Amino acid sequence: MRLKLLLAATAMILPPSLALAQTAAPPAAARPASPAKPAEAATAIEGVVVTSDANAMRTSIDRRSYSVTNDLSARTGSIADALRNIPSVQVDVQGNVSLRGDPNVTIMIDGKPSGQFSGEGKADALQAMPADQIDRVEVMTNPSAAYRPDGSAGIINLITKKTQKPGVNGSVRLNVTPDGRYNTGVSATRRAGKLTLSGDAGYRHDIQEARQQIDRATLDAASGGFLVSRQDAEVENKGGMVNLRGGVDYDLDKQNRLSGEIRYRGIEFDTDIQQSYAGLDAAGAPARAYLRSSTAEMTRDNAAVSGDWRRQLKGAEHELTAHLEYEITNFQRDNRAFTRNSPGVDQYETFGLGVDQTRANFKLDYSKPLPDSAKLKTGLDFEVAGNEYDNDGASGPSAGGLVVDPARTNRYDYDQDVYAAYVTYERPFGDFTVQGGLRAEQVQIKVDDVTHGVKGDNDYFKLYPTLHMGYTLSQSQTLSANYSRRVQRPGAQDLHPYRVYLDPFNYRQGNPNLKPQQTDSYELGWQYRKGPAYYLATAYYRESHDGVTDVLSDLGGGVLLTTRANLATSRNGGLELVANGRLTPKLTYSISGNMFWNEIDASSLGFAGTRSMTSVSGRANLNYQATPKDFFQINAFSSGKRLTPQGHREPIQLVNLGYRRKVSDKLSFVVTAQDVFNSFGDVAIVDTPILRDRIATTAKVRNVFFGFTYNFGGGKPRPEQFDFGGGAVG
Repeated sequence: MRLKLLLAATAMILPPSLALAQTAAPPAAARPASPAKPAEAATAIEGVVVTSDANAMRTSIDRRSYSVTNDLSARTGSIADALRNIPSVQVDVQGNVSLRGDPNVTIMIDGKPSGQFSGEGKADALQAMPADQIDRVEVMTNPSAAYRPDGSAGIINLITKKTQKPGVNGSVRLNVTPDGRYNTGVSATRRAGKLTLSGDAGYRHDIQEARQQIDRATLDAASGGFLVSRQDAEVENKGGMVNLRGGVDYDLDKQNRLSGEIRYRGIEFDTDIQQSYAGLDAAGAPARAYLRSSTAEMTRDNAAVSGDWRRQLKGAEHELTAHLEYEITNFQRDNRAFTRNSPGVDQYETFGLGVDQTRANFKLDYSKPLPDSAKLKTGLDFEVAGNEYDNDGASGPSAGGLVVDPARTNRYDYDQDVYAAYVTYERPFGDFTVQGGLRAEQVQIKVDDVTHGVKGDNDYFKLYPTLHMGYTLSQSQTLSANYSRRVQRPGAQDLHPYRVYLDPFNYRQGNPNLKPQQTDSYELGWQYRKGPAYYLATAYYRESHDGVTDVLSDLGGGVLLTTRANLATSRNGGLELVANGRLTPKLTYSISGNMFWNEIDASSLGFAGTRSMTSVSGRANLNYQATPKDFFQINAFSSGKRLTPQGHREPIQLVNLGYRRKVSDKLSFVVTAQDVFNSFGDVAIVDTPILRDRIATTAKVRNVFFGFTYNFGGGKPRPEQFDFGGGAVG
């Protein structure tokens, strides 16, 4: 019913010609640009764009954009690998992304949200999706009101590769490793007159091996001592991802363009886990032990169809655009386990989780230049989303004697509709430019615990202001200041009070009383740019209320429950420095560092007062163009110690090497070595008066990829020279 209302509203708002055009548009998308206006216009950077060699880094009043064209790890790796080399961005060993230390990040593709980067399995998607079709990464720590306020840390926007060459053009890619990992793909575009057809097809096969060790001590109320235990797990994932996309672009005339896109991304992994557990009683004697063998099958299918209409109105940068999209995401994970207990009886188990998500989105954007070089932009953004969760579980003394466990079986529905309108106004006053914005959102949430017959709803209206200012000191130096108010809404599972079974000693449960987190974010920036060299300095400060975080609690007997809670307040800030330049005609560098301070009011979590920590992280990239055909690259990063509500995370490091050989304008070979020092891992510490936990995770990231890219078709391909600030910028 909500989708029908959305479509009806679309037909009422749009002109009749547009409503008919979108209905008749083919379910595919065209990316290439028209001669009159590049395809990037849908996600064009507003304000003055500053570029250098190959447009390596672009800055505007509300974002920074980094090229990944010459990041060799992005050529052979996943999107997670590419993001690890972007300033301000961190990606941990599980694929979880954070921006300046804040994990609440919204990830978009070509300026549009995507269900594949939200909900269950989003980290798996980032680690499985190949990065070879990503051209640029936009980082918006304080986006304008034209973008949704979701994600307290900001937005990471992945800009896909496009072509403007006439005729038939494309590329074929293949990358392999000695241990059986590989990824391959083909992209093609046909452009003739008013019609452009484009498509991508790719497959990535991956083998992921990891080890986790959990050392735990829980307070025993009876004795006053701590009960000590250790849990070890060996994990192996094998599987792959298929990626398909088709698009069409048709210019009705010089003013009107219709576009369509259909895409599918499917992930399928099989997992084998071997676990051991040993626990001691208060006297230090063995109390319980088990050996556990389990397998899991995980699938995640994401499909979407979208249609776009763009009308160029009278005057430059005067246009009306409309976007309509429908997306489906299906996630399924099924587990089988056998546990040999000592003492106790052996146990067989099956348990699983299924999630069906649907999302429909309609956007209407209007931009108009005004007198005195001013710009007005306004629009509507309506989205309706539904989530259906199914948990199931059964256990018994034998594989053939399983009995359904009511405590592990549950059906839960969650619907969230957001109706938004926004306006931004930008105007220069000599060397000073200001852009103000306001976004209004009406949110309607409905929850239904079908199994227990419990329903609830929450409707609220909020305003989200933004302000961006820039001042030109000289041709090479600029100053900036900006502010935005953002929100982090609890996810569907965050609100569900059902206790989800993970393993005999770990459960997870939502909290229906969670409030949305509200964050006020401030920044001051300085930029110096001359030729290929640029230097950036950004001071930032964020204050959040009702922050949503994980909380661990002891259920007794060594069993831990992870739930969600609101923090009273949290504050963080820091100074980020970025420098790119040329050491010699053939040697270039890019480095960055981030000094980050974080303070948490953890009084609601059992601590006295606030907890704070300061950490330093950084990246470095060195590129050597030995000959016109030979290019060498080394990039490294280190993430400092990070504060968590109940403890901290230890620093992580990673070093990658790369070499590219250009055989011709059409053919090039590449070799990359990932994690050359085998140092990538994650250690999470929980230290409270009643619980001490150390979770150490190491993953087998170390590998060598051998690959090639072959370009075909007419027109001159993109030069294979070094691209300053390519994804490996520090």
